[in-house]
Amino acid sequence: MAKYRIGIDVGSTNTDVAIVDETGKPFYTSKVATTPDVTTGILSALEKAVRESGVSSDDVVAVMYGTTHALNAIVTRRGLYRVGVIRIGLPATTSIEPMLDWPADLRKAVGESSVLVRGGFEYTGEEISGLDKEAVRKAAEEFKRRGVESVAITSVFSPVRADHELRAAEIVREVMGEVPISLSASIGSIGLLERENATILNSAIIGVMKKSISAVRSTMDRLGLEAAKLYLAQNDGTIISADMAEKYPIFTVAAAVSNSVRGAFVLTGIKDAIVVDTGGTTTNIGVLEKGFPRESSSPVVLGGVRTSFMMPDFVSIGVAGGSIVKVEDGKVSVGPESVGYELVRKGIAWGGDTITATDVALALGKMSIDDPSCRPERARDKIPRKIAEEAYRFIINAVEEGIDKIKTRPEPLPVILVGGGSAMLPRKLKGASEVIRPEGAQSANAIGAATALIGATIEKTYSYEQVDRSKALEDAKSEAKKRAVESGADPASVEIAFVEEISMPYLPGNVVKVRVKAVGRAKI
Repeated sequence: MAKYRIGIDVGSTNTDVAIVDETGKPFYTSKVATTPDVTTGILSALEKAVRESGVSSDDVVAVMYGTTHALNAIVTRRGLYRVGVIRIGLPATTSIEPMLDWPADLRKAVGESSVLVRGGFEYTGEEISGLDKEAVRKAAEEFKRRGVESVAITSVFSPVRADHELRAAEIVREVMGEVPISLSASIGSIGLLERENATILNSAIIGVMKKSISAVRSTMDRLGLEAAKLYLAQNDGTIISADMAEKYPIFTVAAAVSNSVRGAFVLTGIKDAIVVDTGGTTTNIGVLEKGFPRESSSPVVLGGVRTSFMMPDFVSIGVAGGSIVKVEDGKVSVGPESVGYELVRKGIAWGGDTITATDVALALGKMSIDDPSCRPERARDKIPRKIAEEAYRFIINAVEEGIDKIKTRPEPLPVILVGGGSAMLPRKLKGASEVIRPEGAQSANAIGAATALIGATIEKTYSYEQVDRSKALEDAKSEAKKRAVESGADPASVEIAFVEEISMPYLPGNVVKVRVKAVGRAKI
């Protein structure tokens, strides 16, 4: 009996869906328009896939989807939980209070309930001071009185030792019951403030993610998919179980970019390349390294807040299939404004009155579209040749500049084109050793979600003067594997994808930051 997985990815213009078989080969792909509330588009895509593919619901073993719910909530400041913040670090860490540099409207949206208590550890694992359990209890009582809906707990150097965070969580739960609690040791890197910010944001978006997952599960039940497991795409191109995503929604905010990069690897088998994902509104350019999206080394800013967690390294440009072509004072430009999913209504080739990037490519014969209502001759007749050529050069220059920005080495690399708008790009680009547009490129994002592995990345610091290097690395690997299994991976399939050691010379004691990524097949 064949077994299938359904992958769904939400883009700014379209929500893509792909059904793949046991080997990862696409069996069915389609698109529906992304809806303002996101959820409706996801549910429509899922229903359409089940209805049109002919796949029996009994044969679907998993549904994987990437969503912008969490990111949208942060950006719009809507649907956020009121968060109680506990920072464990006194007598240190008093110079900057929690959320001090946050935008005022976001700080107000999540509440301004924060408390500093005694405790925390040095980078070597030694206590700064004992945890003030009574202060934690009083903070929890005050949070309960204020109607706090979620709690974020951060401790100094908790990625080294999380004992105080764990004990504080126990106390909070004793007072507040089954309130969602986010611990920074499971979310961010060593730096206190960025890790704290990421933990607070995680606490704030838990409710949004729960609603999203509940809606998808309800639709799955209605379609007879109640036995299928549900997973969500992560920022790093892997997936986690829905239960884990409810606890750590912050790991899903950039899944759309990662899905496309990972999908490019699945479709080509190329482990190291630049991936150009052209949709209807933006073109996102990322990098494949060893088969996974390259992570950004810079602090990630979400909704005006600096954070420290894994995000894909990518360049986003406002030039894509639906981008509007403008002529001002004789100068031709493209984007960043876009007609988005209304391309088939507003585009010149479909009988509309708006010149888009797609119209330009059609007029110049650079692409073809299998759609009876699309007539390229309309674009050729209505768009002056000179304007079309200048607009097309603008598009290519923008993409080539994006490729140059994302590169870290001067030599050319393979460039993989994916996304619905990628058909308008040429097979030769500056900075590319070769340009590949694989079969199924238009659905790479959904294919990436459907074929993704379960993944977990941990980051810890060790003093090699206090612990043997081999023991430290083994400890980090063991924790990464454990986290992958907790996220839904089959224990027998888990393996280490990479190990990274970064010296921290500004700290005494030969301190090294160790990052380990473990991946494995979903336990289905």
